[in-house]
Amino acid sequence: MIEAVLHGAVLALGLILPLGAQNVFVFNQGALQPRLVRALPVVVTAGICDTILIVAAVSGVSLLILTFHWLETIIFAVGILFLIFIGISLWRSTPPSATPEGERFSPKKQIMFAASVSLLNPHAILDTIGVIGSNALSYSGDARFAFTLTTIIISWCWFFGLALAGRLLGKMDTGGRFIGVLNKVSAFVVWGVAVYMAVRLIGGFG
Repeated sequence: MIEAVLHGAVLALGLILPLGAQNVFVFNQGALQPRLVRALPVVVTAGICDTILIVAAVSGVSLLILTFHWLETIIFAVGILFLIFIGISLWRSTPPSATPEGERFSPKKQIMFAASVSLLNPHAILDTIGVIGSNALSYSGDARFAFTLTTIIISWCWFFGLALAGRLLGKMDTGGRFIGVLNKVSAFVVWGVAVYMAVRLIGGFG
């Protein structure tokens, strides 16, 4: 049981630590929102989406995505469009000090964007299926449940930590200069993922 918990913790950290569209967006919203509680929609959405992917991977349901090529193609195409849109929104975002309350990312917008970078990101899907799903096969019964629960808890804690770190940065950057740069960098990261996905999609037709 302990081995399964440690294995799940190390594996989850290894998957979520690298810089990606999901992490960038959660951190960015933590920095942009006036209070941490206002960034909860993006945190909760990202956590729920990761939970869905992990449970689907462990149960084998997510293998359907790899079985049907047309479904994978649709996910890639829709994901690319969403990421381009998200990148544009981040690029146009203004620093908190210059952002009227009505122009901040609304809870609905946070949820939509967080869900898209989580569920429409082939990186996340394939990593979850290939890594967490395959490693879960090493366990059964209570040990597999402990492994799965650990990866889910680590994921949620990480997103809360990212949003908190972003909020702390937002408080220190009273002029909004660094947040403005962060918005531009975030947009480039998201666009970079979209370009990579487009190359993968085109290569799949080759």
